[in-house]
Amino acid sequence: MRLRKLPLWRRILTVDLPMLAILAFTLGPYAWMFLTSVTPEARLFTEGPSILGATFENYARLFRTVGFGRNLLDSLIVAGGTVVVGLSLSITAAYSFSRFEFRAKRLLMMQFLLINMFPLVLLILPLFVLMRVLGLLDTHAALIIANSTIAIPFSVWMMVSYMNGIPRSLDEAAMTDGCSRLGALRRVILPLCAPGIVATGIYIFITAWNEYLYALTLGGRNVRTITVAVQTLIGEYEVQWGLLTAGGIIGAMPATVLFLLVQKRLISGLTQGAVKG
Repeated sequence: MRLRKLPLWRRILTVDLPMLAILAFTLGPYAWMFLTSVTPEARLFTEGPSILGATFENYARLFRTVGFGRNLLDSLIVAGGTVVVGLSLSITAAYSFSRFEFRAKRLLMMQFLLINMFPLVLLILPLFVLMRVLGLLDTHAALIIANSTIAIPFSVWMMVSYMNGIPRSLDEAAMTDGCSRLGALRRVILPLCAPGIVATGIYIFITAWNEYLYALTLGGRNVRTITVAVQTLIGEYEVQWGLLTAGGIIGAMPATVLFLLVQKRLISGLTQGAVKG
């Protein structure tokens, strides 16, 4: 209401222009990437990125010669598997922390939080040795397990905040009507936590989709995600800018489309987790 009372010129100077500047600053690199990806290579190094004479040859070459389709499939398998494993463990762990009282409960919750404070590079060597002993190196399972170590701790914290907002009386009423503890979780708690589950699932998916360090160390030959595949386009003496930017645009599309599809549920889930009661 206050914005409507402001004069038009003042609203433009204080609201519209700053917002346009922020949008230009954040979306500018993506626009430059897209223009570079559709500019013919011969014109790119002489005239720079341009929409004139645009071509999608770089995208065709990316799938035809680089094998980017296989890399996308590897990323989808790893990210999707991490979502399944991460949500399964996070939901059950969060339910236990939310509904039961046991020794060292607060200590365990603090450990989940402290894990996120350590850099990922500290976990690479132990995970590499573990995967080699188990014979899982360069497999989808190795990357799913490794990415789960990143996603699960914070996901547990997210899910606990959602479940703490659901009265325990609902669990007790369901069990009084004949449900088991797992039945109450499946039929009562999970439907009420749907926005939180969506928000947590998107967080896990994006984390696994954009992960590079584990994908490079624990995979790279038989399993090569798009983050590693894009990096291979940067040579020692030459950078294939057209292919590189086309790979970046395609790599960002799945997470962007997923966010747009579940945007409302994601926002409601994040705001619901921020409020108790």
